[in-house]
Amino acid sequence: MSRGRGSRPVTAQEKTQAREVSLRRIGALFTPYRWQLAIVTAIIVASSIVGLASPFLLRAVIDTALPTRNVRLLAWLVIGMVAVAAVTSAFGVIQTWISTKVGQHVMHGLRTSVFGHLQRQSIAFFTRTRTGEVQSRITNDIGGMESVVTSTATSIAANLTTAIATVVAMAVLSWRLSLISLVVMPPAIYLTRRVARMRRAITTQQQRELASLNVTIEEGLSINGVQLAKTMGAGPSLVQRFTASSARLIDLELRSQLAGRWRMASLSVIFAAIPAIIYLAAGLPATVGTISIGTLIAFTTLQNNLFRPLTGLLNTGVSVISSLALFARIFEYLDLPVEVDDPAHPVEIDPAQLTGHVRFENVSFVYPGADRPAVAGVDLDVPAGSTLALVGETGSGKTTLASLIARLYDPSSGSVRIDGLDIRDMRLTDLATVVGVVSQETYLLHTTVRENLRYAKPQATDTEIEDAARAAQIHDLIAGLPDGYDTMVGSRGYRFSGGEKQRLAIARTLLRDPRVLVLDEATSALDTETERAVQKAFDTLARDRTTITIAHRLSTVRNADQIIVLDHGHIVEAGNHASLIVDNGRYADLAA
Repeated sequence: MSRGRGSRPVTAQEKTQAREVSLRRIGALFTPYRWQLAIVTAIIVASSIVGLASPFLLRAVIDTALPTRNVRLLAWLVIGMVAVAAVTSAFGVIQTWISTKVGQHVMHGLRTSVFGHLQRQSIAFFTRTRTGEVQSRITNDIGGMESVVTSTATSIAANLTTAIATVVAMAVLSWRLSLISLVVMPPAIYLTRRVARMRRAITTQQQRELASLNVTIEEGLSINGVQLAKTMGAGPSLVQRFTASSARLIDLELRSQLAGRWRMASLSVIFAAIPAIIYLAAGLPATVGTISIGTLIAFTTLQNNLFRPLTGLLNTGVSVISSLALFARIFEYLDLPVEVDDPAHPVEIDPAQLTGHVRFENVSFVYPGADRPAVAGVDLDVPAGSTLALVGETGSGKTTLASLIARLYDPSSGSVRIDGLDIRDMRLTDLATVVGVVSQETYLLHTTVRENLRYAKPQATDTEIEDAARAAQIHDLIAGLPDGYDTMVGSRGYRFSGGEKQRLAIARTLLRDPRVLVLDEATSALDTETERAVQKAFDTLARDRTTITIAHRLSTVRNADQIIVLDHGHIVEAGNHASLIVDNGRYADLAA
């Protein structure tokens, strides 16, 4: 690995962000708006052509109207100059409105495309990716492209059109002086390309450092992060880490702003020297009398107008090349393969008609990078409406099997079937309707209790919400709050205890009335009395659904129709509570 200056090591993944980005792919982002861009281009061309009248009007004022004291002609020329300014200003407003609107739509498309694509990624992607990194791509990277996306196309068109029109007008006035003016172009292009490459490299480092800063914020300022920092006394070290990252951003920003500044400054000196050379050329004995004062003033005015769009084009080129680092990071996410996706030809099903008969057929699964399978050769048959309990020591594969049922992962081999259908042949939304999961790690949104429950079923009525809460033994507690179901739960549900959060999660899942219910340590945070009440509700609700329970407390699974004992991904025992106790095997040891 290599190191950026003053920053952490650069990983192999981050090196790929520096790869070349196809300008054609960037241009494709604007394809849906080609007619709007065509209108903007037409406005720019018209504005450039109208604007070229000004120096010719100025020459007429100096060479004709003033020497001959023709007041009528002078008045018309002045009116013409004002009209040119008014028309070009109006064109500028219209152009800015259209181009900004197009740019914002492109930004909107990028943001939604990245967010939507990341939503389709498997759990494996999020377990190996820092949350702050994902947020940085969507906010910092796309936000950093805003000026380029919004104004680049119109800036190039405007400056290029103005430059071409100005060169033509200069040639009409004096082709000899035009040659003197254009001699600066080769070094200007060369220097600009050098500066652009420098800034692109720095931009890559800046975005990487911003991502690290976001990670520090996410880890240090979340509810759990703050609690951990306070209990571990890690606050000062977190502040120091944040300060160091922020200081590196200062250095990178300074380097970005100063990159090539001396080169561009020398170019500005050359631009400023050209008018002086033209005045000198006009005053030489060989050229005296061949160029009128009006022509000379009009030409230098055009020349100044030429250097402005030329400088704009060069600066735009620097911005575009620098932004390629941002596009590379965004396209890297858009190009991520979707590991768990909807089938190309999904089976049409009516979730309400499924009975919930679950089968595992020779299922094996290996986590990416692992040296052994998490589960291997698992065969299970869970009849509709029955209860299955999975027990075993930590790491035995219980949660992996639950994840495979919900298709958070796909088996490395074998298949998981519901009513004979391979779940990989179902739409993910259909499967989510059929399989409900309550995990040991409860996640609540920072909104009201009602909206947290309605998240599972947006069209649910208040009555349905309250019925689900009653079934989960949480309604009385909610009703006793000052704002009832409109109470804000706080960040990650921190207002509630662990047991209360789990009961809210249970109610949220039950609201969807899934045919298959997966309980992954769902009652682990409940006290004995509450657990007994919730378990009673589950016993009632399980009559019409298949329930798969994962638990360390064997008291919660002793009444299950089947109990499977797992060890290192293999089924080592199967039966019911009574038979397994009689066998005096692994289950009996766990129950002891």
